[in-house]
Amino acid sequence: MAMEANASPYIEEVANDGYGSKYDEDGHPKRKGSGVLSLAWAIAQLGWIAGPVVLMLFSLITLYTSFLLTDCYRSPDPVHGTRNRTYRTMVKNILGGAQYHYCGLAQYINLIGAGIGYTITASISMVAIKRSNCYHKNGHEAVCHVTNYPYMLIFAIIEIILSQIPDLHELSWLSAVAAVMSFGYASIGIGLSIAKVAGKSHARTSITGVTIGVDVTSSQKLWNTFTALGNIAFAYNFSSVIVEIQDTLKSSKSENREMKVAATTSVAVTTFFYMLCGIVGYAAFGNDAPGNFLTGFGFYEPFWLVDIGNIFIAVHLVGAYQVFSQPVFSLVENWGKEHWPQSSFMAKEHHIKIPLVGTLRMNFFRLIWRTVYVIFSAVIAVILPFFNSIVGLLGALVFWPLTVHFPTQMYLVQAKVPKFSMIWLLLKLLSGFCLLVSFVAAAGSIEGIVKELKVYQPFKS
Repeated sequence: MAMEANASPYIEEVANDGYGSKYDEDGHPKRKGSGVLSLAWAIAQLGWIAGPVVLMLFSLITLYTSFLLTDCYRSPDPVHGTRNRTYRTMVKNILGGAQYHYCGLAQYINLIGAGIGYTITASISMVAIKRSNCYHKNGHEAVCHVTNYPYMLIFAIIEIILSQIPDLHELSWLSAVAAVMSFGYASIGIGLSIAKVAGKSHARTSITGVTIGVDVTSSQKLWNTFTALGNIAFAYNFSSVIVEIQDTLKSSKSENREMKVAATTSVAVTTFFYMLCGIVGYAAFGNDAPGNFLTGFGFYEPFWLVDIGNIFIAVHLVGAYQVFSQPVFSLVENWGKEHWPQSSFMAKEHHIKIPLVGTLRMNFFRLIWRTVYVIFSAVIAVILPFFNSIVGLLGALVFWPLTVHFPTQMYLVQAKVPKFSMIWLLLKLLSGFCLLVSFVAAAGSIEGIVKELKVYQPFKS
C-alpha cells in the first residue's frame, strides 16, 4: 500500500536510491511475496548455483518425507495395518497423545494464518489490476496509488457466501477451478519471462545472486538469504496433505506403492514449474527480480495479459481460502455438536431452495460461526496489512514439524529402526537441518516484521 510522502522515514533514502532493490515505489521495504511467482526473487538472493540446488534439495526432501508418510498410512504394518485417515490420526496412533496435540496446534496455526495471508494477497492482486490499467493509460512513471481495503472487503464478502457450503466434498468444483487458475497464472508468468529474455533486454545476474555494496548491504544479503530459503522450503507443502489424498485411493496391497508413484509425479511436475518460474524469472529480471512477477510489476505490457494473470491469482486464492478454512470450520462445529447434541441451533439443518443453484443446507450456528471467522480474518488483514511477514513466521514455525519431524519420527517408530543405526542417524540429521532452515527463515520474517512496524500507519492509503 502507498503511504503519504511525509509519513515514511525511508522516503528520502528511496528518492536517492531510485526505488531500486531495497524499497517499493511507496517507500516500504520491498515485499518478498510468496508462492511460485516469488521464486525468481528467491533465486536472485541465492544466485545461479545455490538457487537451483536449494530448489532441487527441497523437492527431494519433500518427496522422501512423502514416501515415509505413505508407509505410515496403515499402522502398525504399511500393507495390512489399520488405516490412518487423517494426518493427525496417524500422529496420534503412532506417536501418542502429546505429539497429537502438538500436530493439531501446528496444523491450525498454519490454516488460520494462511486464510489471513490469502485475504491480503488476493487484495494485492485486485489492486494490481487497477494499477496496471492506470499505468497503461497514464504511463509507467505515473503515480497509481490504490488502497487495498475495499478489495479485502470484497474478498471477505465472497468468502462469507462460499463458506456457507457445508463441507469440502461439496467444494470439489472450486478446488478444480483453483488448480486451473494456479496453472494459468504460473504459465503467464513463465511466458512473459521467456518473452522478456527473448527480447534480449539486459538483466544483471551473478553466480552468487544480489551483490553486496551494489544491490544490498551485507546484513540485507544475510536476511534476504534466510527469507529466500524459507520461501523455497515452504513452497513445498505437499507432504502435509498426502495422507488425506491417500485416503481416497481404493484399498489394495499396492496402495502405498501407487501413492509413491503419484507423489513422485506430483513433486516432479511441481519442481519443473518451480524451476521454470525461478530460473527463467531470474534470467528475465536479474538481481532486481520483484517479489511477484504480476503484482510487483515486473511486467507492464501487455497489460491485459498481466490483468488476466492477476485475475487467475485472485480466483485461485478464493478457492484456496476455502480449502484451508474448511478444517477449522469443521473443528469448531464438531466440538459444538459433541457438547450440545440436542441443540437444534447446533445440529438442525434447514433446506433452502435457490433458483438455478439447487438446495442449500443451512444451519444457524454454521452461518454465524463461519461469518464471524471470515470477518475476523479480514479484520486482522486490515489492521496488519503486512501480515504476509507474520504468516511467513507462522510458516517457519510449522514447516519443520509437519513436513519433516512427524514423518521421520513416525517412520522410525513404526519401522522400529534401531537407535544410532545409519538410517536413524541420517533421518535425525535431515530433521536437524530442516529445523535450522525453519529457525533462519523465522529470523528473516521477524526482521521483516520489525522493519514494517517502523513505517506502518494503520488505514493510511
